[in-house]
Amino acid sequence: MAVSELGPLLTASEVAEMLHLHVNTVKRLGDRGELPFFRVCRRGDRRFRLADVMTFLADSRRQ
Repeated sequence: MAVSELGPLLTASEVAEMLHLHVNTVKRLGDRGELPFFRVCRRGDRRFRLADVMTFLADSRRQ
């Protein structure tokens, strides 16, 4: 997948603010595979695709 195909990328803090969750909860969701993420840069920071966050939000509302 090319970088241009990823769409907007968000940090864990930005996702936490969007979903009204703690940043550690967002990271835990990613670690469990419930919210896909990418590792970027040498430090391995997490980036979440906006499309994946919106899908997660829609799926969680259905439950």
